[in-house]
Amino acid sequence: MTTQPLRRKLIEVALPLEAINAASAREKSIRHGHPSTLHLWWARRPLATARAILFAQLVDDPNDAGAPAEFVQACRELTILTRGNDKDHPRVPGRPGTFATAEDTPRNRLFDFIAELVEWENTTNQPVLEQANRLIRLSTGGTPPPVLDPFSGGCTIPLEAQRLGLEAHGSDLNPVAVMIGKASIEIPPRFAGRPAVHTRMKGSTFHGAQGLAADVRHYGAWMKAEAEARIGHLYPKARLPDGKEATVIAWLWARTVASPDPAAGGAHVPLVRSFALSTKKGKERYVEPVVDGNTYRFVVRHGKLPDHLQEGTVGRTGARCILTGTPFPLTYIRAEGKAGRMGTRLMAIVAEGNRQRAYLDPTEEMEQAAASAEPQWKPEQPLGNDPRAITAPNYGMTTFGDLFTPRQLVALTTFSDLVAEARERVKADALAAGMPEGQPLREGGNGALAYAEAVGVYLGLVVSRTTERNNNMGTWDASPSKEQVRGIFARQAISMNWDTAEGNFFASSSGTIGPSIDWVAKVVEMLPATVAGSERQLDAAARLVPPKAVISTDPPYYDNIGYADLSDFFYVWLRRSLRSTYPDLFGTMGVPKREELVANPFRQGGKDASEQFFLKGMTQAMHNMATQGNQEYPTAIYYAFKQAETTGSGVSSTGWATFLEAVIQAGYSINGTWPVRSELSNRMRGQGSNALATSIVMVCRPRPQDAPLTTRTDFLRELRRSLPTALSALTASNLLPVDMAQASIGPGMAVYSRYRDVLESDGSRMPVRVALQLINAALDEYLAEQEGHLDSDTRFAVTWFETHGLEEAAYGDAETLATARGVSVAGVAEAGLILSRAGKVRLKRRDELAAGWNPQADKRPTAWEAVQHLARINDQEGADAAGRLMAQLQASASGDLADSARQLAYRLYGICERKGWSSEGQVYNALVASWGQAAEAAARAEAETADARMETLLEQMGRN
Repeated sequence: MTTQPLRRKLIEVALPLEAINAASAREKSIRHGHPSTLHLWWARRPLATARAILFAQLVDDPNDAGAPAEFVQACRELTILTRGNDKDHPRVPGRPGTFATAEDTPRNRLFDFIAELVEWENTTNQPVLEQANRLIRLSTGGTPPPVLDPFSGGCTIPLEAQRLGLEAHGSDLNPVAVMIGKASIEIPPRFAGRPAVHTRMKGSTFHGAQGLAADVRHYGAWMKAEAEARIGHLYPKARLPDGKEATVIAWLWARTVASPDPAAGGAHVPLVRSFALSTKKGKERYVEPVVDGNTYRFVVRHGKLPDHLQEGTVGRTGARCILTGTPFPLTYIRAEGKAGRMGTRLMAIVAEGNRQRAYLDPTEEMEQAAASAEPQWKPEQPLGNDPRAITAPNYGMTTFGDLFTPRQLVALTTFSDLVAEARERVKADALAAGMPEGQPLREGGNGALAYAEAVGVYLGLVVSRTTERNNNMGTWDASPSKEQVRGIFARQAISMNWDTAEGNFFASSSGTIGPSIDWVAKVVEMLPATVAGSERQLDAAARLVPPKAVISTDPPYYDNIGYADLSDFFYVWLRRSLRSTYPDLFGTMGVPKREELVANPFRQGGKDASEQFFLKGMTQAMHNMATQGNQEYPTAIYYAFKQAETTGSGVSSTGWATFLEAVIQAGYSINGTWPVRSELSNRMRGQGSNALATSIVMVCRPRPQDAPLTTRTDFLRELRRSLPTALSALTASNLLPVDMAQASIGPGMAVYSRYRDVLESDGSRMPVRVALQLINAALDEYLAEQEGHLDSDTRFAVTWFETHGLEEAAYGDAETLATARGVSVAGVAEAGLILSRAGKVRLKRRDELAAGWNPQADKRPTAWEAVQHLARINDQEGADAAGRLMAQLQASASGDLADSARQLAYRLYGICERKGWSSEGQVYNALVASWGQAAEAAARAEAETADARMETLLEQMGRN
């Protein structure tokens, strides 16, 4: 009996990667209604990415001979369904798209549809979503399988499955993630189409979860008004210079410790990271400490922050007494904190002014209002023991209650209590509207009791959501576009902060209770609420529910994020608000940690033990996926972990090696990999660093049991044959240089994983770590080989840069290198790349290259000059300006200079990364990141030039 070969799905063949990545990158700037604003979760994947990957997992490749005829015909008939937002290039409904215009094939028609499907504007576009569901049904025999994400986290993947009309399931060990999942995919369909119970308006029409969203707004507003009546006295108004009262946005505090200098007389001195209040041009404000003997006061000043206040009073190694100037170390501050002797002092008040922030001097009345708060409860759960991410315990802040001011604790407990009261009001109104009481939400109820609990879930998420900015670790963001409280999780950590910002719960600024109610309600009304979904608390290493589902998942990244330790911050408040609704989910004092699949040496007994824990657990989870998942469809696994470890044998990564070992030991073969844009480029962790911007989506199938063996020699031969093609495709898709090493893992491991084992010369199995080192070495070879296509002057410059950077070296070294490259030192100097004088040679810096360089007029243009001028213009003037130079490069006699410059940017970035030249590397990474925009600007410039030539020609013809 022969087994019928499985049809290849689109994801195993091709994807319109640029369109998907562009939509994913754009989505990061969208807030209103975006599911990420329901509640914070770390490392969410973009909706566009998840939607495209799921769709491509389920539909066939229409160019494949085995694809169903009805599906292929449907692809041939696909046209643009919606009109685009681009005023200059509007898309006309009923026309082929960009891909099909270039070559009209069924696959290209499908690519155009995917490009449309992933756009944010189509998140709720029913004709587009229904078309997607129809294509899925045609590829799945009319009965699409369920979709499961066993590491559902923020629930992006199950939510997008539901949006595509598929039965969606998510599971996670973390109760915070499970609660987000239930609120996203499980609760809304249960009450879809129901009217809001508070209004009782006859004739009102509510689609999807709009009625539920309207009730969240209504009862949330009641909750806010009731809280203000109870505790509003703790939040007094501020008095502006003109005598008018204004609502306070935030109080800015400095932590203080007693000065160790006896000359200060035991006075507490402030620990301030930054005195800046606003850096908006022309409206700059800052705080100045005015010293008078052994006392000081804070005064708000107008103007730019003066030089003597630029560094604040505390840094990475210690602090400075503002009274005597005496420095003291962090060890002293830590000791004072642990002894309970750290205090606070009000530095400034931020209030709502006339269309701008008003910055005011601190007052005794404001300090007394804060001091009058007397909390009756606070969360006593201890902070996690992971000094890499949680540093507050070093300063005596050991429980979650210590992360909040007394006034914040009073407010949060008040709001938490009001969730229960709001629940009772909803239930009473639902019963009055004629809804039967029914069963609780956790038992599948959909009557008055369950509906009241559902509204309470979203109000509980509102309260939990506000804690991210309303704690004593939040800071003030003085940047021109912000001027607001920055949350505790600007980094994926609970880090110690010195000058902190305490927001006013009753203000209208971001992160307060009113806007948070609105944020949550907007998400609810945009949720699909179409087909039933489920979210369960399960350990992926134990079992999968349901079986036979298509697997699409984003598992934990080795030791990148300690989800359990961090999410306890929210859990303590969700438990207080929602334990009566989900007693099993919130039955423990904290988030489960022992089974959490992350490598935590502080929890698991050291680095080696944590690696083994992760490998064992992840292998079992992957084995469950390979054996219990639907065998007819490929599995999609997202992963993003930067390779950062260099050994004598080469570059590899414990995180990647351990994860891939688990995938392969579980019986998976990697059939394809796609680099998808998944990270916000301006996130805190990425600022000032070359942090990853890309995740790898691995497309896996269970490896055939009769998979062959191969040798190290044959593996290397096949790797060197197949990797260049894959890498050329990656660079063509505008993959960033920072992600090149990351992305090359995919095609390399596709070679490695198709074999049962790769054998070393002694007959032993080649481990994944060694395979990764060989893949990275092959990448270096590929990038070095690209130099062979460059001009000789550029090859000289690249080798010199790799050896000497921008520093001077002996003329003799330059002459030896020039001879090897077939050029002369004088010739390279004449080309404008180097300075040669007094027996020394160095490369010219970008700012030393001739301004206004025109490659068409240069008798000896080089790729080195092209990349340096493009990088300089892109950095200083932006991508559009770089595009104008790109147009000149394409029109020059050496028309391949633009492509050569692009390839050279990858090579130079690789050199910079190995050498640790971070700031120089960022310039080349930024150039590639802007390449698409610059190319569009170049095309416009070329079109304008062509139009001008045509006009000139027509004028000449008219004169003749």
